[in-house]
Amino acid sequence: MSIFAWIILGLVAGFIASHLVNHRGEGMVLDVLLGIVGAIVGGWVFHLFGAEGVTQLNLYSFVVAVIGAVVFLLVYHAIRRGVVGRRLL
Repeated sequence: MSIFAWIILGLVAGFIASHLVNHRGEGMVLDVLLGIVGAIVGGWVFHLFGAEGVTQLNLYSFVVAVIGAVVFLLVYHAIRRGVVGRRLL
């Protein structure tokens, strides 16, 4: 995929994931970065279960990116709020 396709996929996936997790966006730049990282995380998680990750700019890759972005956001918010950090101490 081209850089432009990753940015488009990241923007849409990050925007939707942000609204699913905390019902408000994180901002355009952070949504794009979140979506791109989410696509990578989603591809890795799907690969662990034997499925394909992000392949092209299509509906399947979009679903993988959104799921990955949601997982990434949940972990991010758990660490940011200190839920994970308090349990480790």
